[in-house]
Amino acid sequence: MAQSGSMISGVAGRYALSLFELAQESNAIPQVEEDLGRFEAMLEGSEDLQRLIKSPVFSADEQFKAVDAVLTRTKIGGLVGNFLRVVAKNRRLFAVPQMIRGFRKVAAEARGEAAAEVASAHALSAAQERGLKAALKQVAGKEVTVKVTVDPSLLGGLVVKLGSRQIDTSLKTKLNSLKLALKEVG
Repeated sequence: MAQSGSMISGVAGRYALSLFELAQESNAIPQVEEDLGRFEAMLEGSEDLQRLIKSPVFSADEQFKAVDAVLTRTKIGGLVGNFLRVVAKNRRLFAVPQMIRGFRKVAAEARGEAAAEVASAHALSAAQERGLKAALKQVAGKEVTVKVTVDPSLLGGLVVKLGSRQIDTSLKTKLNSLKLALKEVG
């Protein structure tokens, strides 16, 4: 997995790679992905939890106790529970979102897949998501796992991140480009 380590770097990359190696040894990659997804969904849905992981005001002990309580209440245990507790003790909670993305990338690569992050102005239907996966498979030349998030500020269209490539077809970007072009003319 040395190759995967070069794909993601920094603190988040090292933690993600370590978690992946532990999950691989324990034959628990699908469970770890599921538990990370549950924690990520909680994080995205809670401003308080976001503030807890980002704010330097909280001590390592306060962060640990809060994360421990959340994990216990939501029954996220095993590797992910232990991992997040270690991350909290080491004062690295601020990097958890990047760690989760890094883990997904390494796990997808190990399965021979590519991982894509897609932002859409509205929720995609199952048929739209299948069509998007098929189009991305043609571009990547292999299976693609897709994580879709809804960002109403895009107004319309998609922003797709696949590896180092970003494809932005959002109406927001098109309007900003038009605005810039009009300023140059006038």
